[in-house]
Amino acid sequence: MDAIVDIKTYMTQLGQQARAASRVLACATTSEKNRALLAMADAILADQSALLAANAKDMVAGKEKGLDAALLDRLALNEERVLGIAEGIRQVAALPDPVGAISDMNYRPSGIQVGKMRVPLGVVGIIYESRPNVTADAAALCLKSGNAAILRGGSEALHSNQAIAECINTGVRQAGLPEAVVQVVETPDRAAVGELITMQQYVDVIVPRGGKRLIERISAEARVPVIKHLHGVCHVYIDSKADKTKAIMVAFNAKTQRYGTCNTMETLLVDRAIAADVLPELARQYQVEGVELRGCDATRAILTGINAATEEDWDTEYLAPILSIRVVDGLSEAIEHIHQHSSGHTESIMTEDLGRARRFMMEVDSSSVMVNASTRFADGFEYGLGGEIGISTDKIHARGPVGLEGLTSQKYIVIGDGHIRS
Repeated sequence: MDAIVDIKTYMTQLGQQARAASRVLACATTSEKNRALLAMADAILADQSALLAANAKDMVAGKEKGLDAALLDRLALNEERVLGIAEGIRQVAALPDPVGAISDMNYRPSGIQVGKMRVPLGVVGIIYESRPNVTADAAALCLKSGNAAILRGGSEALHSNQAIAECINTGVRQAGLPEAVVQVVETPDRAAVGELITMQQYVDVIVPRGGKRLIERISAEARVPVIKHLHGVCHVYIDSKADKTKAIMVAFNAKTQRYGTCNTMETLLVDRAIAADVLPELARQYQVEGVELRGCDATRAILTGINAATEEDWDTEYLAPILSIRVVDGLSEAIEHIHQHSSGHTESIMTEDLGRARRFMMEVDSSSVMVNASTRFADGFEYGLGGEIGISTDKIHARGPVGLEGLTSQKYIVIGDGHIRS
């Protein structure tokens, strides 16, 4: 498109169009929304070669700019990931429509009925980095939940996002809905973000997805409510009552299945009573994968030759093949370490002791707490949400993977029959 000179005017226009479109979308039937979603998925598959070609441009530019391996991994598309994008959209179409659902209807002594109806938030602004799949995921979830979306991806994924946006527009048009129900900001100018997060009259909520600095900036400067998580410092704790085979398998997967994600384990905690049994085999497997290990003194006494972990390591989201390991004296010390260093994202305990598992679930205050499972399952798709718009570590409205229900609110409804208050 032509160069955008007046960012404020451009963003205001997007906001006005989104607000008008949101009112149309809020009244759309489930059938209309699903028709748009399925058409979007079909367009993604039909234009796969164009998507991959656009992504190849971004990958070349990213390498020239010196993006690190984690960012390049998030940026990359291939045939498998394109198929995953289309499948994710179809899964959203298959989910129950939350909009208009009525719950908790009760008669009051006055004779009126009082209940709640689930409704869209309105206009959702989403700011994200690197991952072009977020463009499709966010569009699908916002559309199904009745929200208009303004999407602002990172400049490093500009070509990929524009190609996906074309597919989204195709689906929306085929369903007869306003194209403005999903708008992708077409300028890489950072001033667009500043406008988006302050447009209170047009935007109802902001969802930032990206690095810690981006989310801190959005949280500090936004005048619109924000659903956020700052980063993912996730833990796996191997209890003394863990099954050794399961523990090694899960701890290996939680770190190595994919490095550049917020639900990847960054710190492994191991009970002293079992450390000598599990750490050598885990270290061998990590070494094969090229994972750098950093350990406390007790860990280094078992795994000689590894680097020492610093206090900074316990608070670091590596998004890379680096793992911190700490040997602890039991469940209480593990929980205390998590309380001090976790980002509140996801923690897992490996144990065959039901009481310890229950205590871990009760006392660990993170958005996802797991027993005998990899932290990599902390994902909207894996939770049956059909994808997610983000993972919230906030404690109000939405927490954990934010799917359709997290993108709606509730309003009270009252039904009477000429009732008046005496």
